Amino acid sequence: MRLTIIGCSGSFPGPDSPASCYLLEAEGFALVLDLGNGSLGTLQRYVGLYDIDAVCLSHLHADHCLDLCSYYVARTFHPDGPRPRIPVYAPEGTASRMARSYGLDDPPGMTEAFEFVTLAPGSRRIGPFQVTTAHMNHPVETFGFRLEHAGRSVAYSADTGESPALVELARGADLLMCEASLLEGPSLPRDLHLTGLQAAQHAARAGAGRLILTHLVPWNDPARTLEEASGSPLAGPISLAVSGQAIDLG
Repeated sequence: MRLTIIGCSGSFPGPDSPASCYLLEAEGFALVLDLGNGSLGTLQRYVGLYDIDAVCLSHLHADHCLDLCSYYVARTFHPDGPRPRIPVYAPEGTASRMARSYGLDDPPGMTEAFEFVTLAPGSRRIGPFQVTTAHMNHPVETFGFRLEHAGRSVAYSADTGESPALVELARGADLLMCEASLLEGPSLPRDLHLTGLQAAQHAARAGAGRLILTHLVPWNDPARTLEEASGSPLAGPISLAVSGQAIDLG
């Protein structure tokens, strides 16, 4: 299983990274996890536009889903004709939301390019991956993901405030990609996002082997985010996500 971080900027694209997007590959199957604004361009450095087999969207905030509109154009108006439909696993209402985002009649919206599959908490097979989803603690319906293949596992928080469900989702995972949108301080917003320290505390409680801090908002100092996270007793390494970083999990 190979993970490539395409976009790790939080809330909006930054100067060094598009918004949230991750590529997971195994056995020749390419799964894209989130397609935030700006991500489709960078994604093409690492996988062909028409070599993607499935897309998962954690939630319907623009920094996690908006480039599905661009991908719709790429799949629909190819010079040799529309490309075959691929599945998009996403929260309820995604098909209508994406149609409105691009100004399409609904129906058909984007359903001629994508087969929209409604997510629910639980486990399913997507290509070679066993994918477990759970609700996170965010103002809109948001799913965290755990992807397993050949005995290795990656968990992804998506956007969340403090969440016992995230700890369970990441239990014993080889790698947790966890959002760290906030810096420690007074009057932190509840049920919205995590600090680096909170992310590391979740990883420690889950017994995750490694933590990568992501969803890094451009106006924050990433060095401070990493420093705050280092105050947790997590046994494994902690690092910052970087666009273009590739990790082979075996």
